[in-house]
Amino acid sequence: MSDRSRDFEVVIYGATGFVGVLVARYLAGHAPAGTRIALAGRSAAKLAAVKSRLNVDWPILIADAADPDALATLAGRTRVVITTVGPYAKFGLPLVHACAAAGTDYVDLTGEVLFARDSIDQNHELARGTGARIVHSCGFDSIPSDLGVHVLHQLIAADGAGELTDTTLVVTSLRGGISGGTIDSMRNQVDVMKREPALRRVAGSPYSLSPDRQAEPKVGRQSDLDTFPASEVDPKLRGRLAPFVMASYNTRVVRRSNALRSWAYGRTFKYREAMSVGASPLSPVIAIGTKLGLGALFAGLAVPPTRFLLDRILPKPGTGPSEKSQQEGHFTMDIFTTTTSGARYTARVRAKGDPGYAATSVMLGESALALALDRAALPPSEGGVLTPATAIGDALVSRLRSAGLEITARRL
Repeated sequence: MSDRSRDFEVVIYGATGFVGVLVARYLAGHAPAGTRIALAGRSAAKLAAVKSRLNVDWPILIADAADPDALATLAGRTRVVITTVGPYAKFGLPLVHACAAAGTDYVDLTGEVLFARDSIDQNHELARGTGARIVHSCGFDSIPSDLGVHVLHQLIAADGAGELTDTTLVVTSLRGGISGGTIDSMRNQVDVMKREPALRRVAGSPYSLSPDRQAEPKVGRQSDLDTFPASEVDPKLRGRLAPFVMASYNTRVVRRSNALRSWAYGRTFKYREAMSVGASPLSPVIAIGTKLGLGALFAGLAVPPTRFLLDRILPKPGTGPSEKSQQEGHFTMDIFTTTTSGARYTARVRAKGDPGYAATSVMLGESALALALDRAALPPSEGGVLTPATAIGDALVSRLRSAGLEITARRL
């Protein structure tokens, strides 16, 4: 059921950017008839071009990311804001604040730990007061991780099989390009930590997004850069697993979901993510090479000479793969856990389409539609800076399944 007290159900902010256009195109083709949608950004001419290209009759709203009054007006006119304007640490906080103050739900696709931490600190209590659901990371960061563990927990609870303990997400299949926006966010976070070295500890903490770090259980070391035998996760897996580039963010989101649910996944819930590099005898070498390569990328972005070279070869903000490449992309993530009763379970999240573009546009668009149109099906909440699982939960699982994603769980 929509909120008729607002002019719009959904406003797409940043609709002229590469991902913004993809999200607008998705909603043009999949939002229910009559859904009130508007396009928003800085340039009326560019927004008009997107509107014409998509052949939609949606209103245009003008708001600069640095104009608090314009953002407040925008937020007050809609039930939900989608924003694709990043790096979020540079441009995102004023819009989050405007939505929290207006009681407007908000979704983005950030993977920036420091931005999410600032958003929580500045807006969680405000959003609780107004009832706004501020939901970061509604794309490939971090819906597969967060909803995968969500459905796993639901099945285990329904079976009465105890709580989750050691839990590992394995990226078993992945094809897609690196987003220019993601690279720009990495650059920005590296720059921030160079200016304020104390923030490295915040970014590096396994519980950097926790609502109460002191209340978190003591479960031992949780690293995002380990390599380890795949058979540790499941006896049927082969080879050695490598670090997954998005683990350092996704794991924090999943742990926040557990804490926001009063540690419903378990007080001994221990979560990590890794990537399969095949089962050949060379997999240990590839895994170590992946680990070293990730470290070299972050180190290179921090050093001016290598930063200059990397800036010339890495994808630029606002760019993305061809339509053909987007359609040929895909991902499969398998999550394995053992419960306190000794039972073993697995969940799978799989989708077609480039993870950071085609698949993300589906996940981000459906997140907004669930918040705008499926109010009765949302998890009970007073509002706040939440996660996909705690803010949207089963309503989003249902929508994504209908949109073609596989989200399943079963006992092994």
